[in-house]
Amino acid sequence: MTTIYDSLYQFSTYIPPINLSFHQYLLLMDEPLLIHTGNIQQAKALIPQLKAALNDKTLKHIFISHFESDECGGLSLILKHFPEARPVCSEITGRQLSGFGITDDVTIKKPGEKLIIGDSELEFISYFSEMHLWEGLLLMENNRGIFFSSDLMFRLGKAGGSVIDGNWQDEVNSINSMQIPDPEKKLLLQETLKKINPKFIATGHGPCIRL
Repeated sequence: MTTIYDSLYQFSTYIPPINLSFHQYLLLMDEPLLIHTGNIQQAKALIPQLKAALNDKTLKHIFISHFESDECGGLSLILKHFPEARPVCSEITGRQLSGFGITDDVTIKKPGEKLIIGDSELEFISYFSEMHLWEGLLLMENNRGIFFSSDLMFRLGKAGGSVIDGNWQDEVNSINSMQIPDPEKKLLLQETLKKINPKFIATGHGPCIRL
């Protein structure tokens, strides 16, 4: 567990056979927000760290960018320990969570919508994630300037607690067909992202990026 940016905790697991780090985040805002759960094994390790970071605060929200094991595979376990928390996701992800019998109690957000909680402004961006091109969501916390990139900005290696310097335009231009296979949707996402100006990228895999 690492405090990696303003009010932001990072929890990481490194898998040597694939040389890849998996990150979850806790944003300690007025109503604490967990970004991704990890898979079921990662969630088991996450829970005691999450409780320590919350320090008696109540977890209220769980952001899920898209329906995949490392984004929400541990959700059912997390909800057993934090029953007041409510997932925040796209309509398609919500249907998947319901269809697999995980939960029907979700907050559905559409691209372009915002969620204001105390001193935090969460903005949601359309994300046609690589798996079946289902529409998920990317998350921007506008007041702190944190962009949660999910699988979009991706680097291999052991990266827990690591931060590198980067350039936002370069990161956006580097999005390729591995992340967004549909050329038109990739271009549309790049055009959308170039309109925002984050200060920090909280990645799903690899080092975070200071801008």
